Amino acid sequence: MGRHTAFRFTVDPLPSQVVVLARHAGASRFAYNQCLRLVKDALTARAVDSSVEVPWSRFDLINTFNAWKVSAAAGRLLIADASGEVAVVATGLAWRTEVSAQVFEEAAVDLDRALDAYSASRRGQRAGRRVGFPRFKHKSRDRRSFRIRQKTSGGRGCIRVGEDAARSVTLPRIGTLKVREDTRKLRRMLRTGRATIASATVSWRAGRWTVAVTVKAADLHPARQHPPRPDGDPTGWVGVDRGLAAYVVAARATGQQVFRQDDPPRPLRAAQGRLRRLSRQVSRKKKGSANRATAVARLGRVHARIRNVRQALLHEVANELVQTHDRLALETLNITGMMANHRLAGAIGDAAWGELGRIIAYKQSWRGGQQIAVDRWFPSTKTCSRCHTVAAVVPLSARVFECGACGYRADRDRNAAVNLAVWAEQHHARTRDLDARGPVINAFRGDGSGPHLRVSETSPRDGRTRPSHPARMSVGGTPEEGGGS
Repeated sequence: MGRHTAFRFTVDPLPSQVVVLARHAGASRFAYNQCLRLVKDALTARAVDSSVEVPWSRFDLINTFNAWKVSAAAGRLLIADASGEVAVVATGLAWRTEVSAQVFEEAAVDLDRALDAYSASRRGQRAGRRVGFPRFKHKSRDRRSFRIRQKTSGGRGCIRVGEDAARSVTLPRIGTLKVREDTRKLRRMLRTGRATIASATVSWRAGRWTVAVTVKAADLHPARQHPPRPDGDPTGWVGVDRGLAAYVVAARATGQQVFRQDDPPRPLRAAQGRLRRLSRQVSRKKKGSANRATAVARLGRVHARIRNVRQALLHEVANELVQTHDRLALETLNITGMMANHRLAGAIGDAAWGELGRIIAYKQSWRGGQQIAVDRWFPSTKTCSRCHTVAAVVPLSARVFECGACGYRADRDRNAAVNLAVWAEQHHARTRDLDARGPVINAFRGDGSGPHLRVSETSPRDGRTRPSHPARMSVGGTPEEGGGS
């Protein structure tokens, strides 16, 4: 079992099941907030008494919450006898048996991850923006979801797919949920032993309930993996340049263009008119009303379609690159800094460069390939791929690169892709130095592809998302066929 992946299905629940799903989602939010309250109370008490222990790990949080939910603090009864004496009887949470106990435990696990991220950020061990202390989840703003972990009893798991019907998922304390998509691929993987269920996450997304079944899957068949390269081989790198005029251009160090996708995904721009109209409808509805909830769900469905169309194209581009090339070099883009340009922020966000890089990374590791992140300050766009002279300025409007030293002319994006491939070949043979050559992701290191637990990593086939029109791609070509856009 070398990789994690998820299959997301749209739930078609009965009216009674809708109530049960909402109850479980509310229980998950309640458990998270209560665990956070217990942590804050312990921190306050420790400020006075240093001997007070603060529940910080997932095991401590689970044990502390389990002790609290059966205590008088969670619920109690006052019973008076004939003599007038009143006795306090601890009942705990009166509704705790109406939901699966795993919902409480997984909420504590979520808080544990949030606390770990906060601690790592304070110590400077976490990249990216600074992470603050966890906050309470508000009922109206929280995305309703809960997670159930797979448990086996008597050789039978509590999460089962296709047991009562081909298109169904069975969850403990909830029952069998009908799903709209076909579960054949997942059932075949489970039946042949190529995958085991790890957990199931139920979420309310764009006015619909969805269930994402996370599985531990076996590594891809050797025939679908890239053959390992001999040690010290610096060749075979393909530079991948991402842009807006030409979305993705890939080329080898020799100057050969091997892939080109001219049209970047623009689903957000295409739906701007409808988004404005639906957003106005939401703003005109009274907060907390049923009409506002309906309008918000309608707006959410449009955003979900935008995401699905974008994800479909991203997966198509990533699959084309990963299936045909075992070594990819991607530039390290300062996307946050680029988004500061308000004229290009919308187009950059719509293109989803960061998401494309993430998808390429885990797909490449699944196939045993390599990916290298080129140094952020390497001037791939301003460097001549023939004489390696660095130009002073290359304006964005110039779609053809022209070297002032040797007179070489080439498509701007293909020239940058060639430079990325050359950089990777030169730096791959050096001593491992992440600052100098960027991180390399390689499935043959022995640590597998890593746990990709986010359900957004499903393929277009698994997520049942396809673009409304076929993408225009060109594969192959010679250095002379680069062309500008």
